[in-house]
Amino acid sequence: MKKTAINLTVNGRSRDAVVPPRMLLSDLIRHELALPGTHVGCEHGVCGACNVLVDGKAVRSCLMFAVQADGCEITTVEGFSAGGLDLVQTAFWEEHGLQCGFCTPGMLASAHELLAENPDPTDDEIREAIAGNLCRCTGYEYIIAAIRSAARKMRDAETAAKRQPA
Repeated sequence: MKKTAINLTVNGRSRDAVVPPRMLLSDLIRHELALPGTHVGCEHGVCGACNVLVDGKAVRSCLMFAVQADGCEITTVEGFSAGGLDLVQTAFWEEHGLQCGFCTPGMLASAHELLAENPDPTDDEIREAIAGNLCRCTGYEYIIAAIRSAARKMRDAETAAKRQPA
């Protein structure tokens, strides 16, 4: 089988791979790049557990071929923070926005996309943003509270940064 050389940036690091044309992005991330935080649930694009950011947009990595990601910037759950929890992850922890944790990487990707585009979302906008992510544990209310809290934390951090003298 013919393989294709690709280059992508994953969590800020340039990565080269030689992949079969039908290899899924989720398989590349988990098995070839050894980043197991991207979970694969349904493998049909229904559950959202495999969401990663591709050029800033939440994408179901089980529905995208790795060759389609050539030249793209990918952020997985491992890349959301450098060494500790970022503000979104902290809010999920503080607001009990996770239980078993299986859906959490996909939820975090959806939350990051939403908050990058809309720093002050309403609860209905949060619900819409996570509508493609299935959670069987939480009932979603704590996840919504976590994203609302993360939005507030991010706005507060931005306001504090603006107040710092140059």
